[in-house]
Amino acid sequence: MGFLNLFKRDAPDVGFDFEELERMLGRLQLKSLAIDKSAEFVARIFAKSEFRYMVENHHVVSDWDYILNVRPNKNESASEFWQKVIYRLLTKNEVLIVLSDDKQLLVADAFTRRRYALYDDTFEMVSVRDYTFQRKFAMSDVIFLQYNNNRLQEYVSDLFSDYEKLHTRLVEALARNNQIRGVLATKANGTFDDDKRKKLQRYADNLFKSFTSKTVAIVPTMDGVEYSELTNTVGTSNLSVEELKKLRRQFDDEVADILGLPTALMHGDMADLSNSQKMFNSYCYESLVKKVSDAINHAMVSSDGYANQKKFVIFGEGGLDKFALAENIDKLISSGAMTRNEVRLELGLEAVPGGDTFLITKNYQGENEIEKGENEDDNHSD
Repeated sequence: MGFLNLFKRDAPDVGFDFEELERMLGRLQLKSLAIDKSAEFVARIFAKSEFRYMVENHHVVSDWDYILNVRPNKNESASEFWQKVIYRLLTKNEVLIVLSDDKQLLVADAFTRRRYALYDDTFEMVSVRDYTFQRKFAMSDVIFLQYNNNRLQEYVSDLFSDYEKLHTRLVEALARNNQIRGVLATKANGTFDDDKRKKLQRYADNLFKSFTSKTVAIVPTMDGVEYSELTNTVGTSNLSVEELKKLRRQFDDEVADILGLPTALMHGDMADLSNSQKMFNSYCYESLVKKVSDAINHAMVSSDGYANQKKFVIFGEGGLDKFALAENIDKLISSGAMTRNEVRLELGLEAVPGGDTFLITKNYQGENEIEKGENEDDNHSD
């Protein structure tokens, strides 16, 4: 509706307030922005992980190497697949992975879970995209992950409403501070006919369009029409876009804290980066690795096989920095506290032949060789 329609004596039309609808959608977007940012960050890091089938601490090549590390299904790469798994786990609090008859790992979009006390829970009506499985899946036949972060769910429900109100007020105040305000005065006696009204309406529309779309606007004047701008004459506050950035960052920080994600690492701050990485490994990454590896071993390894040291192990970005720990590794081995294979296992490396022997002292001799050398020295002294 043009501003010159106010001269009409007819009652104004009543319509839907689309500006209010747009404001509501903006609030909903703010709700998911912080969670998406943190969840995507963690999911991208986990997607770099490597899955290995280990037997007595040795990597054994199997068909699962290709499925878990290259192509879980025909439509997704391994990085895409595991990124989606972790993202859904963090945002939806649970995720179900099923194995199809042709050995494809698929993430379920919808399912119905039937719980039992003494038997395996079953999953029915499992849907993946536009396909729904007609059979039931037992808990022992699927990879089912639950995040169980009730604190995050409560946080999202309770605290977002306060941020919504504050964010909306800041945006409205910022818009008022930078809004172009002006008065278009006309000098005319009597009433406006339709021709005059249309002529002035076109002039006003072109005037405002020029002001809003051009950095330098030059417009012609009309007799009897005077435009004066009030933008620089009204009071303004010190509110800036930086305050909105601080608000959003504060929101990101609180969600990251709940997920165990160091805020400095998420924002890319280089200060104290080493400690941030250690905190991420301890409070976020290792817990996810434990959840996923337990679920995979439960679904793919029997109890007898696990007792015989057969299991799936996950190695990835959260692993230890071998070069930074070189001095500590030297001390652990030379003091006899750990064998080389025990250290290699902690670093995500395979065992090597002869690595189970303790190496002691600076010369890295075997314990039997040390005793033998001492006896030889005694014989020579005699």
